[in-house]
Amino acid sequence: MRKIKLTRQEQWIEDHAEEFVPVGKEEYDMIMRAIEHRKKNAVLNIRVNKFDLETIKQKARKMGLKYQTFISEILHKVAQGA
Repeated sequence: MRKIKLTRQEQWIEDHAEEFVPVGKEEYDMIMRAIEHRKKNAVLNIRVNKFDLETIKQKARKMGLKYQTFISEILHKVAQGA
C-alpha cells in the first residue's frame, strides 16, 4: 500500500478528526455562507513602500501567517469597519 503524503493542514485534520462533530442543516448553511462571504475572488496589484512591506512580512511571520493572507485580513477588517 502506498503512503499518501499529507500537507501540514491535512495532517492536523487527520490527527484531530475525533474532535469534529456533526452539525445540523441550519448551522451547516450558516458555516457555508460564512465561507462563501470570505472567499477571495478578486486580484489586487498595488505598489507599496518596501520598508512597510518588510514590516508587514515580519508581523505576519510572528503570527504564523503568510504575508498575503495577513494583508487580506487587514483589508477585510478595514472594509468591515473593525
